[in-house]
Amino acid sequence: MNVDLKKIADNYLQATGQLSRRIVLCGGTGCVANGALKVRDALVAALSEAGIKVTVEIKAENGEDLNEAIYVSKSGCQGFCQQGPLMHIEPEHILYTKVKVSDVPAIVEKTIKNGEIIEELLYCNPSNGERCKGNAEIPFQNRQHRMVMKNCMIEPENIAEYIARGGYEGARKAIVEMTPETVCQTAIDSGLRGRGGAGFPTGRKWQAALSSKNDKKYIICNGDEGDPGAFMDRSVMEGNPHAVIEGMMIGAKGIGADEGYVYVRAEYPLAVQRMRHAVADAEAAGVLGDNIFGTDFSFRVHIMEGAGAFVCGEGTALIASIEGRRGMPRPKSPRTSVSGLWGKPTIINNVETLASLPIIFREGPDFYRSVGTAKSPGTKTFALSGHVANTGLIEVPFGTTLREIVYNIGGGVTDNDGNITNEDFKAVQIGGPSGGCLIPEMLDLPIDFDSLPEVGAMVGSGGLVVMNKQTCIVKIARFFMQFIQNESCGKCVPCREGTKQMLALLDDIIEGRATMETLELLEQTAAAVELGSLCGLGKTAPNPVLSTIKYFRKEYEDHVIRKICPTGECKALAKVEIDPAKCKGCTACARKCPVNAITGSVKQPHVVDTDKCIKCGACKTACKFDAVMGI
Repeated sequence: MNVDLKKIADNYLQATGQLSRRIVLCGGTGCVANGALKVRDALVAALSEAGIKVTVEIKAENGEDLNEAIYVSKSGCQGFCQQGPLMHIEPEHILYTKVKVSDVPAIVEKTIKNGEIIEELLYCNPSNGERCKGNAEIPFQNRQHRMVMKNCMIEPENIAEYIARGGYEGARKAIVEMTPETVCQTAIDSGLRGRGGAGFPTGRKWQAALSSKNDKKYIICNGDEGDPGAFMDRSVMEGNPHAVIEGMMIGAKGIGADEGYVYVRAEYPLAVQRMRHAVADAEAAGVLGDNIFGTDFSFRVHIMEGAGAFVCGEGTALIASIEGRRGMPRPKSPRTSVSGLWGKPTIINNVETLASLPIIFREGPDFYRSVGTAKSPGTKTFALSGHVANTGLIEVPFGTTLREIVYNIGGGVTDNDGNITNEDFKAVQIGGPSGGCLIPEMLDLPIDFDSLPEVGAMVGSGGLVVMNKQTCIVKIARFFMQFIQNESCGKCVPCREGTKQMLALLDDIIEGRATMETLELLEQTAAAVELGSLCGLGKTAPNPVLSTIKYFRKEYEDHVIRKICPTGECKALAKVEIDPAKCKGCTACARKCPVNAITGSVKQPHVVDTDKCIKCGACKTACKFDAVMGI
């Protein structure tokens, strides 16, 4: 079917040109969970009651009367989840944060009718207390460089708006004007590297599949994002699903595939819904299916929900799951580009990788290379979380420093009460369970595929967890090890048994049973797991442990030798003390102590004998002055 993309775009732009305003409610999972769609419904009702013309859908058909109407739409995830639900009002470029249904009457009366800005709904910069009118004034937003996430502001369930933004032009160019060889070469020229973690050049991967002679080939979108705290792929699928489909179409042309699968984890119901909606709309519009753009190229896409196993993010395990078998990896010989899904040549690309392709093929590889670094072109999305003032989803060029992300975009390091205290920065865990720690000395390290491995870390999925000095690094390592151990498929002994033993050794350390031999055995076991595991899950499982031991060995030794957790987070190693400034000498703690570990005179500060103390907590419960610390 020969689709006229320009006509669809012109009709949409003509329809929206009649609007008086557009109000966009963030429709990402975080904002939806906080009531964004209820706010949207309340806003539509309030506008209608006020006699204001309102629409919730743009059909982009000739003759549609939208003169002076207000278009109330939703978007995908806008990234600033911490401040949701978010409401954008255009053309005034106003951003209201943490909007509730109860705020709607004031928004209609003051902002929509009278043009007034409601100050208390504006974002408040935690570093200086100033209110920001819109994204242009918010460092979290204006210091980013959005390419993949740029279209997450559009209505994700309206294909016409995507087309009006240049959507499917890259696919049209690849399918109509290019050969499979030139498609692969364009991807190589762009320097695009896989965003799933390994950073392998996308075009080279495609060339391998193209050279595999077979009458049937597949392309798979890997949306099985399982790292703790990571939600980059989910947000792209929810907010820009057509870019993922378009990227698959381009890849399919490059390798000669006529069928593709989007493998989405079942825990992402909104992403599944919007991807299915996008596929149906693309087929209905004629940009997906048989004889696309009037050529002999045909391509079909299926949406499949994953089984919820972290290991299914590994390519061969993912393929096994699609085939209806248990998701377990196999040795990479032959490669999936030779024998993948049902034994046919198969390429697996990450969501973000595929969503980058429409930009490359629409604007050209040189445009894409103008952003990022020479060896890591383009941008990367990161899920920024932990002890940082601004949390959420960010997109920055490769080469951006950790300092820029933590202190400028993130707004600075916070203490456990949320107060900014920039001297408290301890580390950043990057790359999730497969990654490693970055310490203060690395704040000016450029974040890219080549710099991070030099310091024992990796880009990985894109998780960034900021930690302050009140964080126990051993407990962080244990958290990731427990996750990996739970998610191990059990197929190979090094991963199945090695991660279990590493977890037990970490338990010994945080519970006070460890010796220096424990620490040595932990390192030896980590090396064995790294060397002997079958797939990437096992081979990278020791990374958080090895990197934290490397950079925080003294903290491990404090746990092992001194039997003290410096942060007090490990209760078995917490040093119970009484704050003399708070203690009134009431003797309540001493009277309640079952082992007589507390001594002191009446009306004088008391002290704890740490050798006798069993850390039962009776003293803390008895104290009315919050003087007991470390338990």
